[in-house]
Amino acid sequence: MIYNYGMGNYIFQRNKDIHLRLQKVLKDLPGFCGEFFIGIEQITSPLTRLNYAYDLRVFFYFLINEVDYFKSKSVFDIDIEDLNNVTAQDLERYLQYLSYFKYYDKECGNNEKAKARKLSAVKRMFQYFFQKDKLKVNITEKVGSPKLHEKEIIRLERDEVVKLLNEAESGDRLTPGQKRFHNDFVRSRDVAILTLFLGTGIRISECVGLNVEDMDFETNSFKVTRKGGNEAILYFSDEVASALKDYITVRAQRLKETQAQEPALFLSLQNKRISARAVQNLVKKYSSIVTPLKKISPHKLRSTYGTALYRETKDIYVVADVLGHKDVNTTKKHYAAISNEIRREAANKVKLRDKTD
Repeated sequence: MIYNYGMGNYIFQRNKDIHLRLQKVLKDLPGFCGEFFIGIEQITSPLTRLNYAYDLRVFFYFLINEVDYFKSKSVFDIDIEDLNNVTAQDLERYLQYLSYFKYYDKECGNNEKAKARKLSAVKRMFQYFFQKDKLKVNITEKVGSPKLHEKEIIRLERDEVVKLLNEAESGDRLTPGQKRFHNDFVRSRDVAILTLFLGTGIRISECVGLNVEDMDFETNSFKVTRKGGNEAILYFSDEVASALKDYITVRAQRLKETQAQEPALFLSLQNKRISARAVQNLVKKYSSIVTPLKKISPHKLRSTYGTALYRETKDIYVVADVLGHKDVNTTKKHYAAISNEIRREAANKVKLRDKTD
């Protein structure tokens, strides 16, 4: 798969790291799994394949420890023909097993969503080899995925957005240790990151991967590399532009003083590209002060923007496009509650008779 590496090679480096981790995990899987991962390479992202590998590693661990037919085998003894001996009952036991188990000496557990994801990896593998005529039947078709309970979308209300940005700007309620690092650079950077999340709905990987050269203040737009490696142009408001310009000015002065060179837009205290973990931590730091009962992450800020955009445009297709959802049904599912709210508002706007008549 060919990727565009216009983000200071961030996407290239990230995918390279994922590829190396995948190669390491493949060493813990039966040899035929390599064929499966080559077969799905063109239609899956590197991260999806890595997660599949992790999940399949758990599945084969289950087989050799819990299923009689496989107990006499090691993982490396299992071949494709052996998969014909997996039954629907085995897969149902596997789902039950995932609730709580020990992976070597590590205690593990999975909720319904995690179980569904792990089963999905197994189903994908069986489907692949069945379509290649290497399995007699696809037994996974007989096993349904766990029922997922829809969770209410956690987002910030308008007053909480204001409080979040004000706190990042002032740092008044930070701990003494946190205040020690809340200098002009950190303040302007954190405000810019939060404003960008709340004003564009970008993903954390897109935020971390931005370079200064990706920004265009003449059109208030920037270029991101989305899931799958496709590039997209996103637009932002004057309010977002102001926060970004303030930060870029401070950033330039900081690099000049330290004689450092770095293409990344958002920098760490070491003047390197900021990590996704650091961004998660700064969002948590400010949001826990403003709204301690809500666990706010960068993705929740993305949901906050999606909600605001939907309320303003009332166009689910615009929201799907801006958020980079390939399937509009994904967007509809996330914002179904708001759809009902908008429909109720619309119903009240239709007047059949004027009461003054």
